[in-house]
Amino acid sequence: MSMPVSASAAGPVNDAVLALLRADVELMSLVPVVADWVEEKDTFPYIETGDAVETPDNSHDSHGSNTVITLHVWSQYRGFHQARTIANRLRALLEHRPLSIAGHRHVATYFVSQQTLTDPEPPGDIRHIPVSFRVLTQVQP
Repeated sequence: MSMPVSASAAGPVNDAVLALLRADVELMSLVPVVADWVEEKDTFPYIETGDAVETPDNSHDSHGSNTVITLHVWSQYRGFHQARTIANRLRALLEHRPLSIAGHRHVATYFVSQQTLTDPEPPGDIRHIPVSFRVLTQVQP
């Protein structure tokens, strides 16, 4: 029995996360845009995906990946209430929840970290919360 050819999971994981988030009515009532690229003219608040660090997580008979994906919540609301509400919804949707990932079998998704930041550039009214998740996958034969 030969092992399947290893394929990067970062792109398919990002696509699966985007599809899951966009399909959630509650999340989409909180943000008008969930994308892997956002134009400067887009309305706040929004979620931007795309940042990922992928490392191998192989066993003796299968190729796997450990992908840490970071979702960025951006808001111009005074204070962090709005951004935290959105970040909490991300955790409810992704933490320990299954994902349908093209070409890969989802093993697990774990919450990694969350940080509250204020953009120091003028006008200084932008709130930013990066939220990271670890997604474990195996390449499907």
